[in-house]
Amino acid sequence: MRTVQNRAENHPSAHMFHVLIAAAGQGERFGGERPKQYVFLNGKPLLRHTVDIFLNHPNLASLRVIINPDHADLYHAAVSGLTLPKPIYGSNRRNTSIYNGLKEISHLKNEDIILVHDAVRPLISHDEINDLVEQAVKTGAATLATPITDTIRKSTGEPVSRDGLWTIQTPQGFHYGLLKKAHEAANDQNATDDTSLVSALGHPVALVEGSRGNIKITVPSDIGLAEKLLKKNYDVRTGMGFDVHAFEKNDPTRALMLCGVKVDHKFGLAGHSDADVGLHAATDALLGAIAEGDIGHHFPPSDMKFKNMSSDVFLKHAKELADRKGAVIQNIDITIICETPKIGPYRQQMQVRVAEILGLAPEKIGIKATTTEQLGFTGRGEGIAAQAIATLKIPEST
Repeated sequence: MRTVQNRAENHPSAHMFHVLIAAAGQGERFGGERPKQYVFLNGKPLLRHTVDIFLNHPNLASLRVIINPDHADLYHAAVSGLTLPKPIYGSNRRNTSIYNGLKEISHLKNEDIILVHDAVRPLISHDEINDLVEQAVKTGAATLATPITDTIRKSTGEPVSRDGLWTIQTPQGFHYGLLKKAHEAANDQNATDDTSLVSALGHPVALVEGSRGNIKITVPSDIGLAEKLLKKNYDVRTGMGFDVHAFEKNDPTRALMLCGVKVDHKFGLAGHSDADVGLHAATDALLGAIAEGDIGHHFPPSDMKFKNMSSDVFLKHAKELADRKGAVIQNIDITIICETPKIGPYRQQMQVRVAEILGLAPEKIGIKATTTEQLGFTGRGEGIAAQAIATLKIPEST
Protein backbone atom coordinates (compact mmCIF):
# COMPACT_ATOMS: atom_id res chain seq x y z
CA MET A 1 0.00 0.00 0.00
CA ARG A 2 1.13 3.53 -0.73
CA THR A 3 0.83 6.04 2.09
CA VAL A 4 -0.54 9.55 1.79
CA GLN A 5 1.06 11.21 4.79
CA ASN A 6 -0.79 14.52 4.74
CA ARG A 7 -4.51 14.98 4.60
CA ALA A 8 -5.97 17.30 1.98
CA GLU A 9 -7.10 20.79 2.87
CA ASN A 10 -10.67 20.89 4.15
CA HIS A 11 -12.58 21.65 0.99
CA PRO A 12 -15.61 20.07 -0.65
CA SER A 13 -14.74 17.38 -3.16
CA ALA A 14 -15.73 18.27 -6.71
CA HIS A 15 -16.37 14.61 -7.53
CA MET A 16 -19.65 12.75 -7.23
CA PHE A 17 -19.52 9.33 -5.60
CA HIS A 18 -21.67 6.27 -4.96
CA VAL A 19 -21.88 4.39 -1.65
CA LEU A 20 -22.47 0.79 -0.57
CA ILE A 21 -23.13 0.48 3.17
CA ALA A 22 -22.32 -2.97 4.55
CA ALA A 23 -25.00 -3.85 7.12
CA ALA A 24 -25.48 -7.61 6.69
CA GLY A 25 -23.34 -8.76 9.63
CA GLN A 26 -24.59 -10.58 12.72
CA GLY A 27 -22.28 -8.77 15.18
CA GLU A 28 -21.65 -11.80 17.40
CA ARG A 29 -18.95 -10.03 19.43
CA PHE A 30 -21.38 -7.28 20.40
CA GLY A 31 -23.94 -9.69 21.86
CA GLY A 32 -27.48 -8.77 22.81
CA GLU A 33 -30.80 -9.47 21.16
CA ARG A 34 -30.41 -6.94 18.36
CA PRO A 35 -27.68 -6.89 15.66
CA LYS A 36 -25.30 -4.05 16.51
CA GLN A 37 -26.07 -2.02 13.36
CA TYR A 38 -29.59 -1.57 14.74
CA VAL A 39 -28.59 -0.75 18.33
CA PHE A 40 -29.59 2.76 19.37
CA LEU A 41 -27.05 5.56 19.77
CA ASN A 42 -28.49 8.84 21.07
CA GLY A 43 -31.98 7.63 20.16
CA LYS A 44 -31.19 6.54 16.58
CA PRO A 45 -30.03 3.17 15.24
CA LEU A 46 -26.33 3.09 14.31
CA LEU A 47 -27.28 2.41 10.69
CA ARG A 48 -29.49 5.51 10.62
CA HIS A 49 -26.64 7.71 11.87
CA THR A 50 -24.41 6.35 9.09
CA VAL A 51 -27.02 6.69 6.33
CA ASP A 52 -27.91 10.25 7.38
CA ILE A 53 -24.26 11.37 7.17
CA PHE A 54 -23.95 10.24 3.56
CA LEU A 55 -27.42 11.45 2.51
CA ASN A 56 -26.50 14.93 3.71
CA HIS A 57 -23.30 15.03 1.63
CA PRO A 58 -23.78 17.34 -1.39
CA ASN A 59 -21.84 15.09 -3.79
CA LEU A 60 -23.61 11.82 -3.10
CA ALA A 61 -24.78 10.26 -6.39
CA SER A 62 -26.42 7.12 -5.00
CA LEU A 63 -26.59 5.04 -1.83
CA ARG A 64 -27.49 1.37 -1.37
CA VAL A 65 -27.59 -0.58 1.88
CA ILE A 66 -26.64 -4.27 2.00
CA ILE A 67 -28.58 -6.15 4.68
CA ASN A 68 -29.26 -9.61 6.02
CA PRO A 69 -32.73 -10.59 4.72
CA ASP A 70 -33.59 -11.80 8.23
CA HIS A 71 -33.15 -8.21 9.43
CA ALA A 72 -35.61 -6.66 6.96
CA ASP A 73 -38.04 -5.43 9.63
CA LEU A 74 -35.23 -3.85 11.65
CA TYR A 75 -33.85 -2.23 8.52
CA HIS A 76 -37.14 -0.69 7.43
CA ALA A 77 -37.73 0.66 10.95
CA ALA A 78 -34.23 2.17 11.00
CA VAL A 79 -34.62 4.03 7.69
CA SER A 80 -38.29 4.93 8.11
CA GLY A 81 -39.01 8.34 6.65
CA LEU A 82 -36.18 8.17 4.11
CA THR A 83 -36.62 7.67 0.39
CA LEU A 84 -34.10 4.95 -0.44
CA PRO A 85 -33.82 2.26 -3.12
CA LYS A 86 -34.67 -1.24 -1.96
CA PRO A 87 -31.95 -2.86 0.15
CA ILE A 88 -29.54 -5.39 -1.33
CA TYR A 89 -29.44 -8.79 0.31
CA GLY A 90 -26.02 -9.90 1.51
CA SER A 91 -24.63 -13.02 3.15
CA ASN A 92 -22.64 -14.00 6.23
CA ARG A 93 -19.41 -13.35 4.27
CA ARG A 94 -18.43 -9.75 3.79
CA ASN A 95 -16.86 -10.00 0.35
CA THR A 96 -19.87 -11.95 -0.97
CA SER A 97 -22.16 -9.21 0.35
CA ILE A 98 -20.15 -6.44 -1.29
CA TYR A 99 -20.00 -8.36 -4.56
CA ASN A 100 -23.80 -8.69 -4.47
CA GLY A 101 -23.92 -4.92 -4.08
CA LEU A 102 -21.54 -4.30 -6.99
CA LYS A 103 -23.64 -6.48 -9.27
CA GLU A 104 -26.78 -4.54 -8.29
CA ILE A 105 -25.18 -1.26 -9.42
CA SER A 106 -23.66 -2.62 -12.62
CA HIS A 107 -24.88 0.45 -14.54
CA LEU A 108 -21.94 2.45 -13.12
CA LYS A 109 -19.03 3.31 -15.41
CA ASN A 110 -15.62 1.79 -14.68
CA GLU A 111 -14.18 5.15 -13.67
CA ASP A 112 -17.05 6.07 -11.32
CA ILE A 113 -16.12 6.36 -7.65
CA ILE A 114 -17.65 3.82 -5.30
CA LEU A 115 -17.22 3.99 -1.53
CA VAL A 116 -17.71 0.97 0.72
CA HIS A 117 -18.49 1.77 4.34
CA ASP A 118 -19.32 -0.22 7.46
CA ALA A 119 -22.74 0.54 8.90
CA VAL A 120 -21.25 0.48 12.41
CA ARG A 121 -18.90 3.42 11.83
CA PRO A 122 -21.47 6.17 12.55
CA LEU A 123 -19.02 9.04 13.14
CA ILE A 124 -17.42 9.49 9.72
CA SER A 125 -17.09 13.17 8.75
CA HIS A 126 -17.67 14.93 5.44
CA ASP A 127 -14.07 16.17 5.45
CA GLU A 128 -12.79 12.60 5.66
CA ILE A 129 -15.13 11.54 2.87
CA ASN A 130 -13.88 14.42 0.71
CA ASP A 131 -10.22 13.50 1.29
CA LEU A 132 -10.88 9.86 0.47
CA VAL A 133 -12.78 10.65 -2.73
CA GLU A 134 -9.99 12.92 -3.96
CA GLN A 135 -7.42 10.16 -3.51
CA ALA A 136 -9.64 7.49 -5.04
CA VAL A 137 -10.06 9.65 -8.15
CA LYS A 138 -6.28 10.03 -8.48
CA THR A 139 -5.13 6.51 -7.63
CA GLY A 140 -8.11 4.24 -8.28
CA ALA A 141 -7.99 2.79 -4.76
CA ALA A 142 -7.75 4.45 -1.35
CA THR A 143 -8.76 3.87 2.24
CA LEU A 144 -8.95 5.88 5.41
CA ALA A 145 -6.41 4.69 7.98
CA THR A 146 -4.64 5.82 11.13
CA PRO A 147 -1.01 5.18 12.10
CA ILE A 148 -0.47 2.88 15.08
CA THR A 149 1.00 4.81 18.00
CA ASP A 150 0.70 2.24 20.82
CA THR A 151 3.40 -0.25 21.70
CA ILE A 152 2.60 -3.65 20.20
CA ARG A 153 3.47 -7.11 21.47
CA LYS A 154 2.49 -10.58 20.34
CA SER A 155 0.56 -12.80 22.75
CA THR A 156 3.86 -14.62 23.34
CA GLY A 157 5.35 -11.40 24.66
CA GLU A 158 7.57 -10.59 21.69
CA PRO A 159 7.62 -6.88 20.80
CA VAL A 160 6.59 -5.81 17.31
CA SER A 161 7.85 -2.65 15.66
CA ARG A 162 5.02 -0.22 15.01
CA ASP A 163 6.99 1.64 12.34
CA GLY A 164 4.96 1.82 9.17
CA LEU A 165 1.93 0.08 10.72
CA TRP A 166 -1.55 1.51 10.14
CA THR A 167 -5.04 0.46 11.17
CA ILE A 168 -7.47 0.35 8.25
CA GLN A 169 -10.85 2.07 8.45
CA THR A 170 -13.80 2.62 6.16
CA PRO A 171 -14.98 4.11 3.94
CA GLN A 172 -12.70 2.73 1.28
CA GLY A 173 -12.89 4.26 -2.20
CA PHE A 174 -12.28 2.77 -5.63
CA HIS A 175 -12.89 3.12 -9.31
CA TYR A 176 -15.93 0.93 -9.78
CA GLY A 177 -14.36 -1.17 -12.54
CA LEU A 178 -11.27 -1.92 -10.43
CA LEU A 179 -13.26 -3.01 -7.37
CA LYS A 180 -15.58 -5.20 -9.43
CA LYS A 181 -12.57 -6.85 -11.11
CA ALA A 182 -11.00 -7.51 -7.68
CA HIS A 183 -14.16 -9.21 -6.44
CA GLU A 184 -14.50 -11.28 -9.59
CA ALA A 185 -10.94 -12.52 -9.10
CA ALA A 186 -11.41 -13.28 -5.40
CA ASN A 187 -13.25 -16.58 -5.87
CA ASP A 188 -13.92 -17.90 -2.35
CA GLN A 189 -11.30 -15.78 -0.57
CA ASN A 190 -12.81 -14.57 2.69
CA ALA A 191 -11.31 -11.08 2.87
CA THR A 192 -12.05 -8.78 5.81
CA ASP A 193 -11.97 -5.65 3.65
CA ASP A 194 -11.93 -4.60 0.00
CA THR A 195 -8.40 -3.21 -0.10
CA SER A 196 -7.06 -6.74 0.43
CA LEU A 197 -8.77 -7.89 -2.76
CA VAL A 198 -7.53 -4.90 -4.76
CA SER A 199 -3.99 -5.36 -3.44
CA ALA A 200 -4.14 -9.02 -4.55
CA LEU A 201 -4.44 -7.72 -8.13
CA GLY A 202 -1.14 -5.87 -7.68
CA HIS A 203 -2.85 -2.46 -7.62
CA PRO A 204 -1.53 -0.04 -4.93
CA VAL A 205 -3.93 1.31 -2.34
CA ALA A 206 -3.38 4.84 -1.04
CA LEU A 207 -3.67 5.39 2.72
CA VAL A 208 -5.50 8.60 3.61
CA GLU A 209 -4.95 9.58 7.23
CA GLY A 210 -8.31 9.60 8.95
CA SER A 211 -9.51 10.37 12.44
CA ARG A 212 -9.41 8.18 15.52
CA GLY A 213 -12.94 9.38 16.11
CA ASN A 214 -14.11 7.27 13.16
CA ILE A 215 -14.58 4.33 15.49
CA LYS A 216 -16.10 0.96 14.65
CA ILE A 217 -18.73 -0.18 17.13
CA THR A 218 -17.61 -3.68 18.09
CA VAL A 219 -18.47 -4.21 21.78
CA PRO A 220 -21.14 -2.55 23.99
CA SER A 221 -18.61 -0.22 25.67
CA ASP A 222 -17.99 1.38 22.27
CA ILE A 223 -21.49 2.89 22.44
CA GLY A 224 -20.46 4.96 25.48
CA LEU A 225 -17.36 6.16 23.65
CA ALA A 226 -19.41 7.09 20.60
CA GLU A 227 -21.84 9.06 22.80
CA LYS A 228 -18.94 11.08 24.18
CA LEU A 229 -17.53 11.72 20.69
CA LEU A 230 -20.94 12.88 19.47
CA LYS A 231 -21.11 15.58 22.12
CA LYS A 232 -20.74 19.02 20.56
CA ASN A 233 -21.61 22.55 21.60
CA TYR A 234 -25.34 22.46 20.99
CA ASP A 235 -27.99 25.11 21.06
CA VAL A 236 -31.09 23.55 22.65
CA ARG A 237 -34.26 24.81 20.97
CA THR A 238 -37.95 24.21 21.58
CA GLY A 239 -40.70 24.50 18.98
CA MET A 240 -44.48 24.52 19.49
CA GLY A 241 -47.22 23.42 17.16
CA PHE A 242 -51.02 23.58 17.25
CA ASP A 243 -53.67 22.36 14.84
CA VAL A 244 -57.42 21.90 14.79
CA HIS A 245 -59.86 20.33 12.33
CA ALA A 246 -63.64 19.94 12.34
CA PHE A 247 -65.30 16.59 11.84
CA GLU A 248 -66.31 15.89 8.24
CA LYS A 249 -69.91 14.90 8.87
CA ASN A 250 -70.91 14.96 5.19
CA ASP A 251 -68.59 12.11 4.24
CA PRO A 252 -69.07 8.99 6.37
CA THR A 253 -66.36 7.17 4.38
CA ARG A 254 -63.58 9.55 5.44
CA ALA A 255 -61.12 7.87 7.82
CA LEU A 256 -60.04 9.47 11.09
CA MET A 257 -56.24 9.63 11.17
CA LEU A 258 -54.48 10.63 14.38
CA CYS A 259 -50.68 10.51 14.80
CA GLY A 260 -50.40 8.30 11.72
CA VAL A 261 -52.90 5.71 13.00
CA LYS A 262 -56.39 5.00 11.68
CA VAL A 263 -58.80 5.41 14.60
CA ASP A 264 -62.24 3.84 14.71
CA HIS A 265 -64.80 6.66 14.78
CA LYS A 266 -67.99 7.57 12.93
CA PHE A 267 -66.44 10.75 11.50
CA GLY A 268 -63.10 11.64 9.97
CA LEU A 269 -61.65 15.16 10.04
CA ALA A 270 -62.20 17.73 7.30
CA GLY A 271 -59.11 19.12 5.63
CA HIS A 272 -57.10 19.46 2.44
CA SER A 273 -54.78 16.57 3.39
CA ASP A 274 -55.79 13.64 5.61
CA ALA A 275 -56.24 16.26 8.40
CA ASP A 276 -54.14 14.40 10.96
CA VAL A 277 -54.03 17.06 13.68
CA GLY A 278 -51.43 15.15 15.72
CA LEU A 279 -48.89 14.95 12.89
CA HIS A 280 -49.68 18.53 11.80
CA ALA A 281 -48.94 19.85 15.28
CA ALA A 282 -45.74 17.79 15.49
CA THR A 283 -44.65 19.04 12.06
CA ASP A 284 -45.12 22.67 13.08
CA ALA A 285 -43.27 22.03 16.34
CA LEU A 286 -40.24 20.72 14.45
CA LEU A 287 -40.37 23.53 11.89
CA GLY A 288 -40.61 26.07 14.70
CA ALA A 289 -37.57 24.68 16.50
CA ILE A 290 -35.42 25.05 13.37
CA ALA A 291 -37.00 28.39 12.32
CA GLU A 292 -38.32 27.06 9.00
CA GLY A 293 -41.81 28.57 8.93
CA ASP A 294 -44.94 26.47 9.23
CA ILE A 295 -46.68 23.60 7.51
CA GLY A 296 -48.73 25.88 5.28
CA HIS A 297 -45.56 27.49 3.93
CA HIS A 298 -44.15 24.15 2.81
CA PHE A 299 -47.44 22.50 1.83
CA PRO A 300 -49.94 25.22 0.87
CA PRO A 301 -53.59 24.05 0.91
CA SER A 302 -54.10 25.83 -2.41
CA ASP A 303 -51.85 23.24 -4.10
CA MET A 304 -54.00 20.35 -5.31
CA LYS A 305 -51.09 17.89 -5.35
CA PHE A 306 -51.37 17.79 -1.55
CA LYS A 307 -55.10 16.92 -1.68
CA ASN A 308 -55.81 13.99 0.69
CA MET A 309 -52.06 13.46 1.15
CA SER A 310 -50.89 11.42 4.12
CA SER A 311 -49.51 13.71 6.80
CA ASP A 312 -46.56 11.33 7.19
CA VAL A 313 -45.08 13.23 4.23
CA PHE A 314 -45.22 16.55 6.09
CA LEU A 315 -43.52 15.22 9.22
CA LYS A 316 -40.84 13.45 7.18
CA HIS A 317 -40.11 16.70 5.34
CA ALA A 318 -39.67 18.59 8.62
CA LYS A 319 -37.31 15.86 9.85
CA GLU A 320 -35.25 16.10 6.64
CA LEU A 321 -34.90 19.87 7.12
CA ALA A 322 -33.78 19.29 10.71
CA ASP A 323 -31.25 16.67 9.56
CA ARG A 324 -29.71 19.13 7.11
CA LYS A 325 -28.99 21.47 10.01
CA GLY A 326 -27.37 18.66 12.00
CA ALA A 327 -30.20 18.79 14.52
CA VAL A 328 -30.81 15.96 16.99
CA ILE A 329 -34.41 15.49 18.09
CA GLN A 330 -34.48 15.00 21.86
CA ASN A 331 -38.20 14.38 22.19
CA ILE A 332 -41.63 15.30 20.86
CA ASP A 333 -44.65 15.54 23.15
CA ILE A 334 -48.11 15.53 21.53
CA THR A 335 -51.39 16.23 23.30
CA ILE A 336 -54.66 15.38 21.52
CA ILE A 337 -57.67 17.39 22.68
CA CYS A 338 -61.11 15.85 22.12
CA GLU A 339 -64.20 14.46 23.82
CA THR A 340 -64.32 11.47 21.49
CA PRO A 341 -62.85 9.11 20.44
CA LYS A 342 -60.92 7.60 23.34
CA ILE A 343 -57.19 7.87 22.63
CA GLY A 344 -55.95 5.47 25.32
CA PRO A 345 -56.42 2.25 23.31
CA TYR A 346 -54.35 3.72 20.47
CA ARG A 347 -51.66 5.54 22.46
CA GLN A 348 -48.89 2.96 22.15
CA GLN A 349 -49.60 2.38 18.46
CA MET A 350 -49.41 6.15 17.86
CA GLN A 351 -46.17 6.40 19.79
CA VAL A 352 -44.57 3.66 17.70
CA ARG A 353 -45.86 5.12 14.41
CA VAL A 354 -44.55 8.64 15.05
CA ALA A 355 -41.21 7.14 16.11
CA GLU A 356 -41.09 5.14 12.87
CA ILE A 357 -41.75 8.21 10.74
CA LEU A 358 -38.92 10.10 12.44
CA GLY A 359 -36.48 7.19 12.80
CA LEU A 360 -36.40 7.61 16.59
CA ALA A 361 -36.75 5.36 19.59
CA PRO A 362 -40.41 5.22 20.78
CA GLU A 363 -39.42 6.47 24.23
CA LYS A 364 -38.63 9.85 22.65
CA ILE A 365 -42.29 10.31 21.64
CA GLY A 366 -44.95 11.35 24.15
CA ILE A 367 -48.64 10.85 23.35
CA LYS A 368 -51.29 12.21 25.71
CA ALA A 369 -54.95 13.09 25.49
CA THR A 370 -57.25 15.42 27.36
CA THR A 371 -60.71 16.96 27.10
CA THR A 372 -61.97 20.50 27.56
CA GLU A 373 -64.67 19.38 30.00
CA GLN A 374 -67.34 19.75 27.28
CA LEU A 375 -66.42 23.41 26.79
CA GLY A 376 -65.76 25.09 23.44
CA PHE A 377 -65.29 23.68 19.97
CA THR A 378 -63.85 20.32 21.00
CA GLY A 379 -66.12 20.08 24.04
CA ARG A 380 -69.19 20.25 21.81
CA GLY A 381 -67.81 17.36 19.75
CA GLU A 382 -67.33 19.47 16.64
CA GLY A 383 -63.74 18.42 15.99
CA ILE A 384 -60.33 17.60 17.39
CA ALA A 385 -57.32 19.75 18.27
CA ALA A 386 -53.71 18.86 19.02
CA GLN A 387 -50.68 20.64 20.37
CA ALA A 388 -47.06 19.51 20.30
CA ILE A 389 -43.72 20.54 21.73
CA ALA A 390 -40.43 19.45 20.15
CA THR A 391 -37.01 19.81 21.76
CA LEU A 392 -33.97 19.68 19.47
CA LYS A 393 -30.22 20.10 19.84
CA ILE A 394 -28.62 22.04 16.97
CA PRO A 395 -24.87 22.57 16.58
CA GLU A 396 -24.05 26.16 17.51
CA SER A 397 -22.26 26.70 14.20
CA THR A 398 -25.53 26.13 12.32
